[in-house]
Amino acid sequence: MRILRSFSILLAALALVSSLPAAAAGHIPVVASFSILGDIVANVGGDRIAVTTLVGPDEDAHVFQPAPDDIKALSRAKLVVVNGLGFEGWMERLAQSANYHGAIVTASAGIHSRELVGEDEHDGHDDGHHHGKDDPHAWQDPQNVIVYTRNIVAALARLDPAGAAAYRKNGEAYVGKLQELDRWAIQQFAQIPEAKRRVITSHDAFEYFGAHYKVRFLAAQGVSTDSEPSAREVAALIRQIRAEKIKALFFENMSNPKLLQQIARETGVTPGGKLYADALSRAGGPAPDYLALMRYNIGQLLEKIRLN
Repeated sequence: MRILRSFSILLAALALVSSLPAAAAGHIPVVASFSILGDIVANVGGDRIAVTTLVGPDEDAHVFQPAPDDIKALSRAKLVVVNGLGFEGWMERLAQSANYHGAIVTASAGIHSRELVGEDEHDGHDDGHHHGKDDPHAWQDPQNVIVYTRNIVAALARLDPAGAAAYRKNGEAYVGKLQELDRWAIQQFAQIPEAKRRVITSHDAFEYFGAHYKVRFLAAQGVSTDSEPSAREVAALIRQIRAEKIKALFFENMSNPKLLQQIARETGVTPGGKLYADALSRAGGPAPDYLALMRYNIGQLLEKIRLN
């Protein structure tokens, strides 16, 4: 198994950990599982923490393979923040390999999760990325990210009581920005009839977004980018696009474009810009942080939905 072999190799990295320099004085080392979550943690922690992200910008957590630097970062951390809802199936084994015994905080705790239509079994392979019955992409609704933010505030305040007031202040400032984003998005979508709000995407990552903003998403893949749809499923989707005359078709930043290219050819639909689903863009890209990601995605969606 690829994951198990990777973890065996990573155990050798532990011997190097003792020779690594400690985090800069006054900066608490915190590990976040993926780039979107790392940005949220950084907004709450401010200059009191140093955030390391395991799955970086334009990288796919569904197919994550840990590297020696990841086990080093985890072994030094004072706090680990994960999304939860089955998104990081590899985290438990990675934490064991790093001999990490600190707190692991689930940012999505308290959120009413959406259930998947079917379990994501990846053709029966035990690759550490099963999601079970919960859709893990809760960050696609800004109201859920408010819950994330407050969970992170509470975790950092427990870890660092001297900084509690700063974390609360940072958190509430970020919540204000999330609320402003949400009000703007609601106003934008309100200008388009619900019947026109239909979108085709690479994989099933936008159910929370769709439920919140009343947008209907159809996905060529399942919830994971590591799954493959059957020929029958692709054919059914092509028929539906033709029948409903859907013009909003999007690739995602870490998905293989071949499937949607096939769908675009067979339906005559010109794909829109790239959407950012599970990862930020790199610095200088259109989605270097969560707020920018949401505004960019919404702008792309609105442009194409208006053509439906």
